[in-house]
Amino acid sequence: MDTTRLADADRTLAEHEAHLEAELAALVGGPAEAEGIPFGKRVGEGTAAAAHRMSAVSTQEQLLRSLTAVRDARARVADGTYGTCEVCGEEIPAERLEARPHVSRCVAHA
Repeated sequence: MDTTRLADADRTLAEHEAHLEAELAALVGGPAEAEGIPFGKRVGEGTAAAAHRMSAVSTQEQLLRSLTAVRDARARVADGTYGTCEVCGEEIPAERLEARPHVSRCVAHA
């Protein structure tokens, strides 16, 4: 992969990394008023807050997985292995990298 495409990929990945970090910061800094509201026996404010918290945890886990994938991709840019399938060693098609710049595998090994 040529240096221009690598630089473009790294720039795109850096932007995505910053976006994910901002989303995580907003999620972690969410509403504090839900603190201390226990699960209740009836559907109510405590149950809704608990459901919201479980949803937030799931969202946080997904954001962390995405952030890890983006950071791994940036490391591959730095070490020169970006754009190469980690399973078969073949070049990942440019179209796939444009659509999902953080991928580490070709379609056959995804």
